[in-house]
Amino acid sequence: MGSPADRAGLVVDDELLSLNGEAPRDIIRYQLLVDEAVIELEVRRGGLVLDITIEKLAGEPLGVEVHSALFDQVRTCDNHCEFCFIYQLPPGMRKSLYLKDDDYRLSFLYGNFTTLTRFTESDLERVLTEGLSPLNVSIHATDPDIRNEMLRNKRGGPSLRWLAALLDHGIEVHGQIVVCPGVNDGAVLDDTLCTVLDAYSGIASICVVPLGVSKHHHEPRLRSHTRAEAATVIDSVERWQQTFQRHLGRRVAHAADEYYLLAQRPFPPASAYEDFAMHEDGVGIARTFEAEFRGEVSQATGPASGFFAWVEGAPAAGYRAPRLQRPTAEGTVSISPRRGAPVAILTGMYGAEVIGPLVAEVGRDDVRVIAVPNEFFGGNVAVAGLMVGEDLVRVLAAEPEGQRYLLPDICLSNGQFLDGLTPGDLPRPVEIVATDGIALREALTRS
Repeated sequence: MGSPADRAGLVVDDELLSLNGEAPRDIIRYQLLVDEAVIELEVRRGGLVLDITIEKLAGEPLGVEVHSALFDQVRTCDNHCEFCFIYQLPPGMRKSLYLKDDDYRLSFLYGNFTTLTRFTESDLERVLTEGLSPLNVSIHATDPDIRNEMLRNKRGGPSLRWLAALLDHGIEVHGQIVVCPGVNDGAVLDDTLCTVLDAYSGIASICVVPLGVSKHHHEPRLRSHTRAEAATVIDSVERWQQTFQRHLGRRVAHAADEYYLLAQRPFPPASAYEDFAMHEDGVGIARTFEAEFRGEVSQATGPASGFFAWVEGAPAAGYRAPRLQRPTAEGTVSISPRRGAPVAILTGMYGAEVIGPLVAEVGRDDVRVIAVPNEFFGGNVAVAGLMVGEDLVRVLAAEPEGQRYLLPDICLSNGQFLDGLTPGDLPRPVEIVATDGIALREALTRS
């Protein structure tokens, strides 16, 4: 109320046709246009087309929320990576979950990874002109033939020229290597990190992550890491960290927390993660969670700040999507159980390995950590973010009534699990807790 849009008489469901004579392709261009002091709007309302002039301070928010970040079509991915998790999803899930994107705009907006195989000269010009930084790039391998093979796209190898171009022009880029046993580990991983140092030394960081394997995959050579293979990856990454540190003054490459859990090794100290640039991609989550839970920091790490920290009216999605639906007259999924009730923390198999020792530290005999096996996806899927309602129903049905069941919000998107169930479908009431150590500590102090 009281915004420039409100004063101009704009209403919900107005269709924006143009801004200053231009039909923006996405929220990025939209934001640049609405920053102007004088805006000429063309709006369709019902069967009428209205011309509206808005005068405001330059940079003042317009006061409009849009329904989508991209107004044209999402640039879909034409790679066919054998390790792509979308190919490993069971049938019958929400249609949106099967969409593969390779759109640099979604990399900028949401932190998605792009392979750059559909990147063009005009895309580079726009990135540079509008300062679309940072971007996230899936590397996997720098050997052209191996990258072609992994992406199953003949443009895989040649497209790394765009990575060089982005870095040469000062764009902040974070890279990712999904390691597939027998494909791009061992000598190939060493060669990739060596090439990064030699040819792409301006890259901000690289997360080295294990592939996810569900029971629904159909790739003959796709398999999980063994404990020994996980240890070998850690050794390689840590060896290259020393090399990067010696030549560049920073570690650059970091192995995901999953590797340390797989190898049954302690996590590196918090200082080893530098600025936790790849926190959203599973690098350093355990250490930040520990610091939060122990009260060593006053603020949760959470999603990295980026474009949506300042863009007006942009809908959040992916990692930054709202976890719960807005409260309605029917109530919310949160409840207030009786004080003093025993507490059970529901989490994934990996999460239990991190949270269990922390709970033991505080000496709370009334608190249990329940590791929920992921039978819905199967395979090596063990992260809390992929917990689904079906598995929680099975586990909670065997649990007693009258206890507080804490559930991390990371497994929800707009109040739904990936399988379409909601917390209201569970056989026991649950308390939704933000997925950070501070929120968990506060939830435990309420019991």
